[in-house]
Amino acid sequence: MAVNVFSTSGTSENMSRHDMLNWVNDNLQTNYSKIEELCSGGVYCQFMDMLFPGNLPVKKVKFVTKLEHEYIANFKLLQNCFKKLGVDKVIPVERLVKGRFQDNFEFLQWFKKFFDANYGGEEYDALGSRQNQAMGAPPKQTTTRSPAAKTSAKPARSVPSSQTRSPSGYGTKQTAVSRANNHAAGDKGSEKVSELNQKVQDLQLTVEGLEKERDFYFGKLRDIEVLCQDHEDNQHIKGIMDILYQTEDGFAPPEDEVGNEIDNGEEEEY
Repeated sequence: MAVNVFSTSGTSENMSRHDMLNWVNDNLQTNYSKIEELCSGGVYCQFMDMLFPGNLPVKKVKFVTKLEHEYIANFKLLQNCFKKLGVDKVIPVERLVKGRFQDNFEFLQWFKKFFDANYGGEEYDALGSRQNQAMGAPPKQTTTRSPAAKTSAKPARSVPSSQTRSPSGYGTKQTAVSRANNHAAGDKGSEKVSELNQKVQDLQLTVEGLEKERDFYFGKLRDIEVLCQDHEDNQHIKGIMDILYQTEDGFAPPEDEVGNEIDNGEEEEY
């Protein structure tokens, strides 16, 4: 059984968010840079595997995911483990999965206190336990550019001393400076393009995740609708059907009203 703890502003350790993230990254060999990234629940599931081996099915944990319903599944595994070990803490799943800083920071503060009360100092292979899956954004690598190969220069012709300080020599220096400036600007532009491309890829992943999540919940609602249609005579089922078909005012007007508005030449408002 686990040792229960409670956490308030008076009992929490005075650790900054950077200290807390360092604690997580050092123990689990992760690369988290923001408290909000812990909203997936995978970190807490692995900590419980470290504290109480065999009490949480680690293979079911989604360590690398951006889907909210998989976050919820991770926290469900965590809550079942809490129940099994007699941990009294109620996990605020709905708030945590939204990825807000304050909610996740408060829960992490409580968990740090819980960890300290239950950890016995046993060694733990964090990477091996999650099949070497990387958690958290890897640190940005600075790309070093190799110097351009110098072309063999032709031997310079001897120039009379009277021509060494001609205006053309000044122009050559100016050209070299402008080329260097152009190269520097080009390097900065390439880095900016790479950064924007990375942001586009992240947004695409987010959109794909939201679409999958939307389809997932729509499928659930559709199954409920089909089940309810077979028992429409039941008063409770009828109430459920009313909720399923309820819409906001102005979002989906009845067909007869739409037809009347079109006949009267009025614009339909949504």
